[in-house]
Amino acid sequence: MEYILKRVSPEVPRRLVEKYKCDLLSATILSRRGITDRKDIRYYLESSINYLHSPFLFEDMDSAVNRINEAIEEHERICVFGDRDADGITATTIIVQELQRLGADVFYMLPEGDDPYGLTKDAVKRISDEGATLVITVDCGISCISEIDELSDLGIDTIVTDHHISGDELPNAVAVIDPKIPTTKYPFEHLAGCGVAAKLIWALRFSKTKFYESSVILLHALPGPGENTTTIIEAVQLDNLVETGRVIEEVPNGVMDLEHSRVVSFLSRQIPILVLDKDIELRALRQAFGNSVDIMLYDIRSDLERVIPAVCNKSLFDLSKQSRAVMYCDGHEELETLISLFQSSCYYQEPLLSSEYESILDIVALGTIADLMPLKDENRIIVKSGLKRINQKPRESIVQLLSAQNLLGRPITTTEIGWYVTPVINSSGRLGCPRIAVDLLLSNDIGLCSELTKKLIALNKERQKLGEESYEAVKLKAQESLEAFGSKFIMVMDPSISRGLTGNIASKVLRDYPQVPAVMIIAEAEEGRLSGSMRSRGSFNCRTFLSLFENIVNDFGGHKAAGGFSLDSNRFDEFKAFLEEEVLKLDESEEEEVLTVDALIPQQYMNSSLIKIVELFEPYGEQNLPLNFMIEHAEIKDCICLGENKDKGNLKLTIKYGDSLWPCLFWNSKDAFKKNFDIGDKVKMIFRLGRNYYRGASNLQLTVVSLEKEE
Repeated sequence: MEYILKRVSPEVPRRLVEKYKCDLLSATILSRRGITDRKDIRYYLESSINYLHSPFLFEDMDSAVNRINEAIEEHERICVFGDRDADGITATTIIVQELQRLGADVFYMLPEGDDPYGLTKDAVKRISDEGATLVITVDCGISCISEIDELSDLGIDTIVTDHHISGDELPNAVAVIDPKIPTTKYPFEHLAGCGVAAKLIWALRFSKTKFYESSVILLHALPGPGENTTTIIEAVQLDNLVETGRVIEEVPNGVMDLEHSRVVSFLSRQIPILVLDKDIELRALRQAFGNSVDIMLYDIRSDLERVIPAVCNKSLFDLSKQSRAVMYCDGHEELETLISLFQSSCYYQEPLLSSEYESILDIVALGTIADLMPLKDENRIIVKSGLKRINQKPRESIVQLLSAQNLLGRPITTTEIGWYVTPVINSSGRLGCPRIAVDLLLSNDIGLCSELTKKLIALNKERQKLGEESYEAVKLKAQESLEAFGSKFIMVMDPSISRGLTGNIASKVLRDYPQVPAVMIIAEAEEGRLSGSMRSRGSFNCRTFLSLFENIVNDFGGHKAAGGFSLDSNRFDEFKAFLEEEVLKLDESEEEEVLTVDALIPQQYMNSSLIKIVELFEPYGEQNLPLNFMIEHAEIKDCICLGENKDKGNLKLTIKYGDSLWPCLFWNSKDAFKKNFDIGDKVKMIFRLGRNYYRGASNLQLTVVSLEKEE
């Protein structure tokens, strides 16, 4: 198997070590993965939810919050309308849960049975019949132009929260909150639908605080360079705790014309000016502008010390040397420290914005993992926080799901969630009854949770059975497609397939046709719309391939081994013709997978502390694959064959590297023993490091990705 160990200039990781105080191996891996920008690195080195982007970076967030608060105050009936997949189910759950906490008159609706995706005319009628005057869409709505117009004609307002790509026209809603709107200033476009819903929840909670719709200016003055002849004055305006303006000016002491000073103009906005240590700052301002300066300053030291004890008896300069937030800024360390301290103190004063907000992130993590969102930027903190909650204090519904899948008592990672939990949640929507999953996630009643979990497990088994039956029905089409595409691809379009089974069937086809690199199954999602799933092996990348069709499909997503998309039925012929062109371009020589190696591990670094590096880069998933390590000149000391399958069994190896012996698992490799390597051989090995849990005990274990005998 080919591999790539990307060369990096030694200066790059050394710079990261110096600036971000991380170890050299972590810095080298970050460099190899192209994670060198401060805005990216912080999401690998930090886990505090204070690093999440503010919801008020969405332009319409104020409008959404105010309309919801008005509806609650006026006792209006609110409908939450979601999608039937795990992302839509989790988004619906957390919004309904929050509105219930706020005392709202709320009900929810999801597409059930054979209902199509999104708002429909029938859904509009049902919403109207229920007496709703406000609709909040979650994980859908961005393309429901006519339906939202119809709701408006009925006197029903709509707030759209979605994460799908918008068309040329946006819905005529009270607010549209979608990180993929081309004009948005929100800095991260890859939130899941439940992630967008979580942003709305934080904003709603913030609206109940004294900080909502308030403006402040934070100010700091410090001596300029040289002979103390100038003063540098830095000021930033925050609205809803979001920076909306900044000025930095070096003022010649005592000779500045106030009328021409940018900073004086900035401070003359009738907005409270906050400082740390009023007397010190006022003295610096008077040195700059003279004793006649008349600027009202408010000292926030006592407020900060009350909620952040570490501030006590320390100057802003001292605090800036200790602040982690400063590592991720580009200069102006003391001002950035002041901003970070003020924002953090506001969050800590309100547990609903900080510690208690984390209690919803378990559900958000489920939806984010299920929808294959990239685990970068703030998604890393969302999922990391959610998994921490699931492992330490899971809600009753999740306890029941974990128990049903025999996962209790072991650490839960993205792997367990993606393989064993979210497919069960998805099954309810795939079979037309998503309310079962929502009702489960909303409940804390042990008996009800147990009953609903049993129903979900039964639905998942039914979905698997239907998948087998549907696969039998498309076998002939798969064989015909394989021949038509010269064994390079399989594409089956069959209207009789349930759209909820396309991924399941694609996996089964790929399993039974080992020579084909990729399989695509397309079903009819609803009248006028198709839904497709892809599965692949080797070096074939589903998401990259689907991106070639971005001008034809409505939306697409996924990762290397799996992807999905939707398509208007009237564009299927165009899609198929383009597919045939692209398959012809596939180079059979590219079918062998090329591994990316993150680090070559010398013997002295091959010890138990290596797991700390692995855990630093968690959570793993879309666009953040598990670390691949490589060692050379290792010796096979023992080999045990596991399983009864003659060819596809697994190997349990003992590898000696340096003075240490390491247990290794090598999946589906039984046929290679004695043939490609043997006990006593020196080998080059690429592996992943993890923890093996057995009967409550934890041990480090290597999973072999590639093993090659050295000559």
